[in-house]
Amino acid sequence: MYNVAILTVSDRGARGEREDAGGPAIMMAIEADNRFRVVATGMVPDEVDEIGAFLLRWCDDHIPLILTTGGTGMSPRDVTPEATAAVIERPAPGFAEAMRQESRAITPHAMLSRAVAGIRGQSLIVNLPGSVKAAKECLAVILPALPHALDKLAGDPSECGRS
Repeated sequence: MYNVAILTVSDRGARGEREDAGGPAIMMAIEADNRFRVVATGMVPDEVDEIGAFLLRWCDDHIPLILTTGGTGMSPRDVTPEATAAVIERPAPGFAEAMRQESRAITPHAMLSRAVAGIRGQSLIVNLPGSVKAAKECLAVILPALPHALDKLAGDPSECGRS
């Protein structure tokens, strides 16, 4: 079973002005796949330092998969990609590319996503959109690749053959 942490990035949510719908929706979606267990959640405003602090703590706690929701668009306060980029040691662009590609078939607004994904230590961090619908759709796109990616990060020496 893979441990997962979910961070919701929302100014209004962090101020208590809006209930977090994204984090719980992602939790339900990922835990529906019995290979994943959410062990930590959090909510922060759109502030690079606060986002980065959560990501660093969870990486230091060796949580293999960290999902963020929110703050990936083009609004001036959308800084989740910058916070993630400051934390990761190696990019993993295929996840964000796949999410944008599949989302583009649903809406042209997918091109506005600045989501990134990357690795710090043995943790994979993936930015998901803030929209509940879009976050669930994007998670469904990457879910098939996550177990193999997490196994490789944990040091699995097996070949990466096609299945």
